[in-house]
Amino acid sequence: MEHGHERSSRLPGFYTLPISERAKLAARFSGLSEEEALSLSGLGSLTGELVDIFIENAVGSFSLPLGIATNFCVNGKDVLVPMAVEETSVVAAASHGAKLARFGGGFRTRSSEPIMTGQIQLYLKHEVDFDRILTEEKESLLEYANRGQDRLLKRGGGAKDLTWYFIPEIQSLVVLLHINTVDAMGANIVNTMVEKLSAFMPGLITGCEVGLRILTNLTERRLAYAECTIPAEAFRHTTFEGHHVVDKIVGAWAFAWHDTHRATTHNKGVMNGIDPVLIATGNDWRAIEAGAHAFCCREGKYRPMTTWKKTKEGHLHGSIEVPMAVGTVGGVTKLHPTAQAALKLLGHPGAQELAEIICAVGLAQNLSALRALATEGIQHGHMGLHQKNIDLLQKQMRAIQ
Repeated sequence: MEHGHERSSRLPGFYTLPISERAKLAARFSGLSEEEALSLSGLGSLTGELVDIFIENAVGSFSLPLGIATNFCVNGKDVLVPMAVEETSVVAAASHGAKLARFGGGFRTRSSEPIMTGQIQLYLKHEVDFDRILTEEKESLLEYANRGQDRLLKRGGGAKDLTWYFIPEIQSLVVLLHINTVDAMGANIVNTMVEKLSAFMPGLITGCEVGLRILTNLTERRLAYAECTIPAEAFRHTTFEGHHVVDKIVGAWAFAWHDTHRATTHNKGVMNGIDPVLIATGNDWRAIEAGAHAFCCREGKYRPMTTWKKTKEGHLHGSIEVPMAVGTVGGVTKLHPTAQAALKLLGHPGAQELAEIICAVGLAQNLSALRALATEGIQHGHMGLHQKNIDLLQKQMRAIQ
């Protein structure tokens, strides 16, 4: 395989190869060194020293299977996607969804700037014209927040905006500091800056008492978007017409749009794709989960993360937009050798590109699940792959007996 722009993530028969051969093929695809390839396979990836850094009261490490999703083409670029997950059929489903998307040219993505938001809660003990004060002092507050952040400012980051709102039920003024964290997820940066800025507030807003100072994981200014269009013909099957499958998928999405119970399972399926990439790249999947689900409620009702529509040509169009605060520098992403190898496998993306790829994986995962639900049923493919688990369990039970 040539390493360069002509490389393809279409790897027919990849799943039939021995694990060692798959690892070698993935390593060649991204130019991994022998040491990086070993890290990708998990061999010797976590030393006792690293385990003791990552967790308190360490006693060992817990392994998750790491697989490679194939067929992904994102903005015209082919990528192999590392996914760490224990659930059978997730990687196969993501790869199948990506294969369907290739019929329409793959995934098109975009993202907003990596703006994280921190909250400063101020209890007001008496009425005060906080709008006037904060408007007048906004620029000086931003300048104060950025003091000492020379490295972040040099990379184009730093505090960019200040907004606020009032919660009368708890007499709290909430000041929001919006910070460009560049390629870092940015939790530590945000928490440091809001704690610093909060100390300035009592002298500015007379009689206020400082409450909580912490980031929010509902990163409404840090969104990623992915879309794809699949020709109806791509869904044609021996027992299903393509246009019929398109209608079924749109109908399945409509069910999720109008029903919270279905939307919950629909979105769990989306996160089946998103979480494993977050884990493989050393990112905080709990933060993304919280933000994504909260974002689904922004209109007052819990909705599906994706949207599926039938185009006027009769094709299927899907899209997803969710908060996606991921990092490619700092923390676990820099210390965990497998996370580093996974990022290199993806082509060393920056934070915004990584967020976009992850969104594409979530959309592919959802597409594959909806296609299965609309045709043969979700258990047909899942149980075929799950049979290996059942066979192994029965073998173990026989050995015990």
